[in-house]
Amino acid sequence: MARDRKTESFTRAGLNLIQQALSIYDADLRLAVCNRPFQEMFGLPPHLVTPGARFDETLTYLVRQGEYGEVDDVEAFVQVRVDQALAFLPHYVERIRANGRAISVEGSPLPDGGWVTVYTDITATKRQEMLLRARSEELSDQVLTHTEELALTNRRLAATISQLQEAKAALTEMEARTRLVTEMTPAHIGHLDGNGKYSFTNKRLSVVLPGRANDIIGESFEQALGAEVAALLRPALARASGGDPSVQEFTDPESGRRIRTAFTPDEHADGGVYLLSTDVTEETQARTALEQTHKRELAVQLTSGLAHDFANLLTIILGLQARLEKLPLPHGAHELTGATRMAVRRGGSLLDKIANMTGARNMRAAPVVVQDFLDSFTPLAEATLPDGVSISVTNDLPHPALMLDAGTLQDGLLNLVLNARDAIGIAPGHIALKARSVLDTWLEITVSDTGRGFSKDALEQALNPFFTTKGDEGSGLGLTMVYDLVKLAGGTLRLSNTRDGACVTLRLPLRPAEAEARPRLILLVDDIPDIRTHVRDLLTDLGHQVIEAASSEEADSLADLPGLDWVLSDINLGGTDGVALLRSISMRQPALKLALMTSLPPDDPRYSAGADYWPVLRKPLDSAALMHLLALEAPQ
Repeated sequence: MARDRKTESFTRAGLNLIQQALSIYDADLRLAVCNRPFQEMFGLPPHLVTPGARFDETLTYLVRQGEYGEVDDVEAFVQVRVDQALAFLPHYVERIRANGRAISVEGSPLPDGGWVTVYTDITATKRQEMLLRARSEELSDQVLTHTEELALTNRRLAATISQLQEAKAALTEMEARTRLVTEMTPAHIGHLDGNGKYSFTNKRLSVVLPGRANDIIGESFEQALGAEVAALLRPALARASGGDPSVQEFTDPESGRRIRTAFTPDEHADGGVYLLSTDVTEETQARTALEQTHKRELAVQLTSGLAHDFANLLTIILGLQARLEKLPLPHGAHELTGATRMAVRRGGSLLDKIANMTGARNMRAAPVVVQDFLDSFTPLAEATLPDGVSISVTNDLPHPALMLDAGTLQDGLLNLVLNARDAIGIAPGHIALKARSVLDTWLEITVSDTGRGFSKDALEQALNPFFTTKGDEGSGLGLTMVYDLVKLAGGTLRLSNTRDGACVTLRLPLRPAEAEARPRLILLVDDIPDIRTHVRDLLTDLGHQVIEAASSEEADSLADLPGLDWVLSDINLGGTDGVALLRSISMRQPALKLALMTSLPPDDPRYSAGADYWPVLRKPLDSAALMHLLALEAPQ
């Protein structure tokens, strides 16, 4: 504040040294600043040269002092000049004051509204012109008149040049700010003229669409974006060129990123269009996972009642079969009852698969060393293959570790390997599993085989429940389960045929993790020694250090230890409340990461009271659940 007053003092002193009078009024025509010559030239009282003084009051004072000579209607005279001032148009005028002195008045509007006006005493200049006229009888009146007009024109031209320079400086500053804003925006902003060529662009195209150039001024739509993407967007661009704005989402074939582009017609250029493109890949992944979750919830609602009734019917059928087999039956009847019993058991197995698909499933992403995961998966997959069928696993990922749900991914890949094995049949064949990164956006895993490939119907329907090409041996739920798991993770799955056989390509969001996470210091709170021992062993096997507490009182005293990262407490601590313990710790140590564990059902009030604030792990705990918990980066 002291520095502002000092700067203001320096500024005012500098303005006072100017020989010309100067005043600045804001957009509301209130005085912002003036110099001493302004007050002295017009003889203004102190209250009219104080910041905030009204323009109309100053003008009224000058009129009443005779500055403008005889004025019949003061209010009308003042109002006309107020209206002219509010128009904010630059002007230059010369007038003779009531005291006989001549002044020029040069007014220039400010970019944000308001006026800066410079008053110059030109009495000496006018006198020189009069002397020239009086003493130069040899000069014609026409030459003298032209000389005076030229002098006036020069003064007006100088004022105009000054105004243009000020306007140019303001426009340059505005353009620089606009350019800075567009470059800071995490999106590509561009403009296409009526000929479909870029006339403006920020330097963000390569960020949104990897592999494209940033310097695309003068290039066509196809040259800048590529023929394939341009073909996808051409209909929306044509509509915008005709005056119809639109928004389109598309997947970039090269990077696999999901892009949203808004097309806005340019009202000032015939056929011109503004484009705004943003990367919505993460939003799409989250939306895909949410949609799949809603589908699963709907499937649960639709199938739970049917499955219950179906299970009851199967139980009744099995009971009747058992009673029927105790009766004397004709020859061959026992084979029929045995086949019926096998069909009932197959129906029960089908119910289990439906329950696994529609039941609640939580994706638990945790740091996974990819090569270790693949090394452990390879022998598991080989054990399911017959002689003559081999498998190769290739890892081309640049990241050593990723955030993955290892159990879910293993189940899905094993299902794909089994499908590939069945497609190869008894003939010798090969299965290839490859993992790679797609422009640091997707983890892409392909499982290809040398089998007979997908039929036309399979390519169209294989992801639908109960579609199978295996006859009575297949349930038609294998690929559907893999598709469900991929969608829950926010990914995609695609079926195709290669020259040698079939190929399944799944893409999951690529989220790198540290290959070797920093060991955490964890306070473990549970009143049952055996449970503390089990959880402590799980945590130490993961490379973390553990401090144990058997009661809430002991834990509360240990929570202030320096270097502590996590507190993991049971909800029921021998009659005391683990939720209250964490609430007390969080008030003193807000940076600590807190979590609960329990065997209470989710509808228990104590469970919900803790889940509203912190993660709650269900007992019995396993390594995957703890890895997922400790991978969280921020306190809950």
